Amino acid sequence: MKNITILEAGLILRIVLGITMLSAVADRFGIWGAPGSNAVAWGNWENFVIYTQTLNPYANRDIAEILGGIATFFEVLLSLLLLFGFKTRIAALGTAFLMFFFAFAMSVSVSVKAPLDYSVWTSCAAALLLANIGKTSFAVDNRI
Repeated sequence: MKNITILEAGLILRIVLGITMLSAVADRFGIWGAPGSNAVAWGNWENFVIYTQTLNPYANRDIAEILGGIATFFEVLLSLLLLFGFKTRIAALGTAFLMFFFAFAMSVSVSVKAPLDYSVWTSCAAALLLANIGKTSFAVDNRI
């Protein structure tokens, strides 16, 4: 059996992190199903904003909407950068930053167990590892 190379491992990390964040975004827009459906966390934007308020108890509805919009923007942007392998180190560090603050907010506002159950700390660590790998297979970074 062939050992996986660092370049291939980096590719896998890029893809998994990118798809993971895009999946969360898809959930908040109802793409995975309606609220209450099996394996659906939010199911719509409204429920996502309510959850954002849970993580940011100081935020009123309007602020939670803005925070949710900012988080969603960066999740989509960072996901696309990772999937294409463009500015991978910056995208990976941004992903680690985003995951760290999400996990921290979950730990403080919901429970210490919540980010563990959803592997948010694992995603944070994976993004940090990716940031330190350097080049990966099939990346735009390799062409420029």
